Parts: sequence; C-alpha cells; structure tokens
Amino acid sequence: MCRTAWCFFGVLAVCVITASYANGQSVPGAWTAYGRGDYVAAARQLEPLARRGNAAAQGRLGFMYANGLGVPQDFEIAVNLYLRAAEQGDATAQYLLGLTYDKGQGVGRNEVFAYKWLNLAAARAPKREREHYMLLRDAVASKMTRAEVAEAQSLAVEWIVGRR
Repeated sequence: MCRTAWCFFGVLAVCVITASYANGQSVPGAWTAYGRGDYVAAARQLEPLARRGNAAAQGRLGFMYANGLGVPQDFEIAVNLYLRAAEQGDATAQYLLGLTYDKGQGVGRNEVFAYKWLNLAAARAPKREREHYMLLRDAVASKMTRAEVAEAQSLAVEWIVGRR
C-alpha cells in the first residue's frame, strides 16, 4: 500500500475517534469506546444507529468489519455498510468503498467503480482530506484506459444527477 494511503488511515482513525455527531444523531459514546480501544462496545453502540440509516455509523461500522475491530472481519458486510453510507453521500464511506473496489475485498476488483467512488469522495471531502482522496483516485486512474476513466466520470455524474 502506498505511503499516502497509510497516512490517510491514520487520519481516518482520528476522525473516527473524534467525530461526535452524524445525521443529527449523537454517537459520542461509540466514538469514546472506539478511542479507548473497546471495539466491542463501539460496535454494539453503532449497530442500531447503522440499522436506522445513520450514514456515519454505517461507514465506521463498515471500517470495523473490514478490519476485524470488535466484530469478525467480514469484507462483504463492510461493503454493504459502505455502500449504504456512500449512497447517502458520506464522503468517508465513498472513499472506503472506492478502496474496496480497487483492492477487490468483498467485491470483484473494479477500477471503474473504484474511480467513481473516489472521485465522489474527493468532491465531497473536507479540505484536510481532499488531497489524499484525489491522490488515490489518480493512482487508480493510472491503471485505467481513457475510456474507463470517462466511464467512471460519467457514472459519478449520473450518481450526482440521480440525487437531485
């Protein structure tokens, strides 16, 4: 994995630990539990929020499933959670879903979908994370043909238009 990706995972962990609100629902208890390394308690608190459609909880719980933190490692569950959050516009989940498609973890490897989700994440990301997302999107693009990049960009535009 490239150095930039490892750096971003550190930033992501900090964001997971310090986030307090998501979709209007307070989840500080889950972040506190995560921060002290009590992943089982964090997962237990995130699960009902994720089931109710809280995008931030879905994305963070997906990260926990992808990495086996407090729950059994399961890439398919992680992908499902990432997708639910990404469809709601959660930039972190879009980023993680893009990486998942690039690596082929829990889904078939697909650079077009990886680029689509990384591109959407870069467009929505907070300023401090945007550059990391763009670097990884561009790394995926370097493995693609021009036609594939155009297809991925078209899919991203369709996703945006479909949300209006």
